[in-house]
Amino acid sequence: MTVSDQPQMELVAHYRQLVEAYEALDSKIDELIMANGGKSEDMSDEDMRLYREWAGRRNEMLNEMRLLERQLNLMNDDFSSPS
Repeated sequence: MTVSDQPQMELVAHYRQLVEAYEALDSKIDELIMANGGKSEDMSDEDMRLYREWAGRRNEMLNEMRLLERQLNLMNDDFSSPS
C-alpha cells in the first residue's frame, strides 16, 4: 500500500463499519417490530418513539453509505440515475 492509497483505505474501513452498524440497527428495528406482532400500528408510544428514532438514524446511515459508495466508485452503472 502506498501513501496515496491511505485515504481510500480509510474510506473503505469507514464504509465497512457503517455497513455493520446499519445492519445491527436494522436488526434491532426488525426485532422491535416483531415484538409488536409484526406491525408498527400496535406499538406503544415508547416503542413508536424508538422505532422513529432508530429508523431516522438508519436512513442517515444509508445516505452516508451511498455517498461513500459514490466516492469509492462502488455503484454499478445499472443503478445510476436515469438521464
